[in-house]
Amino acid sequence: MTHTHPHSPGHDTHHHPDHASDSGGQAEILDLDAEVLAEHTASITAWLPVEAPREIVDLGCGTGAGTFALLARFPGARVTAVDASAEHLHRLREKATAQGVEDRVRTVRADLDAADWPGLGTPGLVWASASMHHMADPGRTLRQVHDVLAPGGLFAVVELAGFPRFLPAYAPEERPGLEERCRTATDRFHTEHVPHRGADWAPMLTAAGFAVEGARTVEVRIEGSRTEAIPRYAHGTLRRIRGAAAETLSPEDLAALDQLLDTDSPRSVLRRTDLTVRTERMVWAARREG
Repeated sequence: MTHTHPHSPGHDTHHHPDHASDSGGQAEILDLDAEVLAEHTASITAWLPVEAPREIVDLGCGTGAGTFALLARFPGARVTAVDASAEHLHRLREKATAQGVEDRVRTVRADLDAADWPGLGTPGLVWASASMHHMADPGRTLRQVHDVLAPGGLFAVVELAGFPRFLPAYAPEERPGLEERCRTATDRFHTEHVPHRGADWAPMLTAAGFAVEGARTVEVRIEGSRTEAIPRYAHGTLRRIRGAAAETLSPEDLAALDQLLDTDSPRSVLRRTDLTVRTERMVWAARREG
């Protein structure tokens, strides 16, 4: 999904299905997010307490990280991918064609904050990764999901615990601890602009009529040597952090952050060999009873 405020990857940096902004940069970070976190996404889909749903809806699908993980996990299913960004949906369709699964994917452009949603079928599984915390009225959205789901169907809410961390504590050498100070600044920003980020969704799911069947936290720790995408993922994430933190960082911290973001600088994050992706993903599995 696409959102007017800069935020974090993992579907936390990206998508709000109801606003469009910087869609090219967002599409790139969403693709990197999908690549870097692919194993963790697969482990979450494997954990879901649901058997072979025929119809799945991916709410706030972005460029398809969840869509393709779900297609792989449930080979007999079709996925309806919903987002506000026409560009993201186009990119998703191109990927589906390249993978030979275009006949199993339907894309729907929609504003999930709207009172009336387009027809999404009667899915046995609805997946929402890093999209629910952007909703203007989460309670209403949860009730809408409840009404869309088939009786006995499952709703999976996946959220990232804010921006991933990448740098060791001693980095950058001229401003050790910069990443933690950036995180403090962005936490203040998101408290104001995205108040539901980091929420415990269990009480809200229960209030909307769901029976919460499971919740788990998935620890993410990926050494930078695992994939060449990690430096680019770090660069894209730090670029988004700058947008949220610039007003409150000290001039010295901002200068150090700009050095990390300068692709021509020898201090660029793209040239570091000591990066590690560190974050958490929270998952709630909730059943529509009846």
